[in-house]
Order: sequence, then structure tokens, then C-alpha cells
Amino acid sequence: MRRSVKQLGLYLAILSVGSGLGFFAHSYFNQGHQAQNQAIPVIERSPSMVAQNLPQENGRINFIAKAVQIVGPSVVRIDASREVSENFLTPFGQPFNDLFEDNETPKPHVEEGTGSGFLISEDGQILTNAHVVEGADTVTVTLKDGQTLIGKVMGIDTMTDIAVVKIEGKNLPIAPLGSAEELIPGEWAIAIGNPMGLDNTVTVGIISALDRTSSQVGIPDKRVKFIQTDAAINPGNSGGPLLNALGEVIGINTAIRPNAEGLGFAIPIETAQYIAQQILTKGEAEHPYLGVHMINLTSNWQNDLELNQELKDLNLTNITEKEGVIVVKVVEESPAKLGGFQVGDLIKKVGNETVLTATDVQQQVELSKIGEILEVQIMRNQKNITLKVRPVAFPSE
Repeated sequence: MRRSVKQLGLYLAILSVGSGLGFFAHSYFNQGHQAQNQAIPVIERSPSMVAQNLPQENGRINFIAKAVQIVGPSVVRIDASREVSENFLTPFGQPFNDLFEDNETPKPHVEEGTGSGFLISEDGQILTNAHVVEGADTVTVTLKDGQTLIGKVMGIDTMTDIAVVKIEGKNLPIAPLGSAEELIPGEWAIAIGNPMGLDNTVTVGIISALDRTSSQVGIPDKRVKFIQTDAAINPGNSGGPLLNALGEVIGINTAIRPNAEGLGFAIPIETAQYIAQQILTKGEAEHPYLGVHMINLTSNWQNDLELNQELKDLNLTNITEKEGVIVVKVVEESPAKLGGFQVGDLIKKVGNETVLTATDVQQQVELSKIGEILEVQIMRNQKNITLKVRPVAFPSE
């Protein structure tokens, strides 16, 4: 049944906000390699160097305020907009035009959103999340001092949710970069960003956990091991920095779990640097690809009726291993197919690393090099076999 524009008032108001929240990503727009120094200036983790830039003690300045004064000037607000076609679907799968009478079909409109980012070079390179600027027709960057500049999206990588935006400038304040590899759960974490459009908001908490998989976070299509923090992160924080107690960037705030409190996730800064360098030098980031689909065998998988039925459907009824990673599909004409993978293979090692989960396999493949031989040890018919494959760039389609 068609509805009038008047009847749609509340619905559209909710949609305009909901489209900014997303399911896990939290800008308003939508719903581990170490980088080389060629493209992105890497400021080494140095407490003494950071201490030289700290404001003078006055009895009221604590370590959080010090960190914010160091990094705050480099944090930016990113406003992105795009024109939305009148033919898009509502969240309920109904064509947008079907909600209107024939004589009141809406025209295309502009959807706007807000996220965060931070400067990594004095000439205006900015790190942020891909979902903050993906599909944007116009990107506007606002500095802490109020300057507003037009931003150019240099590239995005949806598999890690990293993007680089460029503004024109000189001698801009840059954020000192630390290391996520040195983190330990329980240490301080500080977030800066523009949640709900409230610029330069600071929140504090701790590092809650490390190496959260994309599946655990709820976005299984990403190739990232996330930092978990309970520092308050809200829509609009996307792309902003997560800091350690020294005022160094250790991650990019990226995701929240809906219907939960104190569950925020950030991309480690090493991953962000590595991807950003590829974007700046090649225009895009490439990810090694094998072409296998896998499932995990847990210690009690024999009692999992659903998993056992899935294995039965694949004619994999002779598995005796208690745990591991089973290949359930080999993509035609993929490196895995050319390298001799078969359905039912149990993957034991990738390179020199033992793997127990599909995430372990994915991580080791990500560390490999496109076009170079990668040795994968499997078990087939109770025999250990080493396969040699050459990963290719992940297909765009």
C-alpha cells in the first residue's frame, strides 16, 4: 500500500539518523605490517621526545590532558556528502519510490555524514575510515582551529576500512604515532573525535583486549585484528585516533557493538600505516588471495549437529582430527586450485606458522607476498603434504 509524504514524516526522520549509525561502523555517513617511511612519516615511540612537548605542569594537567594537548590539534572533522538516487531500497527492501503517490515521486537528494580523522603529514595527509568517505561526492575537512578545507579522497580499502584523505596545507600539526604491538590489556586508552557531531570530544578507558577477530567484532569481511577498548566511542568517532598514555596514536576508532556498552574497536596503527602507504604509492591496497573457503573444527565439534550435517553434505565423514581448519570449497581457477588444494584438506601450517583457525590462515596469507611462493602444509588421507601456491591480488569482484 502506498503512503503519502505526510505519513512518512516520522519514518524518514528515523531513516535519516539510522543511515548514519550503520550496524557496526559509526560515522554518520552510512548507515600487521610496519609501514616504511617513504609515504607516511613515522614518529618513533619515544617517551622522552613526547615529554619535551608536554604542557607545563600547573597542578591541574594530568596525563590525559597532556595527551590531548599533544594530539588534539591534529584531529579533524570530516563531513562527507553524496547524492542518493531515488531508486534506492529502504531498510525493509521496499523501493523508495513505492512509498509515494505517483504524482509526488521524490527527486534525488543529498545524504550527509560526519566522521573523524587525524593528520599524519605536515602537507595534509589524513588517516580515517573507509566508511567515512566511501561513495562521497564532496569531502570537507575542518581543523581544530576552525579552518575548513576541501578534502580529496586518495583511496580507500574496504577490506581493512582504511582511507587516506588529502588537504592542501603547510606546517600542519601531525599526530605522533606509537605501536599497537606493545600494548597490554589494562593500560590506558584515550579516544578523540567528533561523536554525534560534538567536535573535539575526549573519552578515556582502558585497552580491554587485543587481537579481536573480525568475526568476533561482527564484521567478518574485514582483514583486521582489532583492539578492544571501553573508552566511550559513538557515531562520529569513526576515523579518530585511539591514544596511549603518552599521547601516541595506537589505533583508529572504527566499530561499536550495537546494544552493548563499553565495546569499542580500533584498527591497530601498524595495519593503518601499511595500508595507507600502499594507497599513497600505488593508489590502492592489495591483499593476497588463495581462493579457499574454510571452517573451524573446535575441540567438541563432534557434538555440533549443524557442523556435522554440513560436513556430511560435503561427503566429509571420515575426519578424525579433533581440531583444525578444513577446506570446504576451492574456487575454480584460483591459486589454491592451481596449487593442488582439495575439499577436505586439513590446513596445518601456512609458511612456517602453525594454524588452528581460519582467522590464523587468513592472517598468514595476508602477510605473504603477491606472486611469490607460499608453502602450505596440509593433511590429506592421514598424510602430511606441502603445497606450493602463489597468491594473487584479491579479486575486485
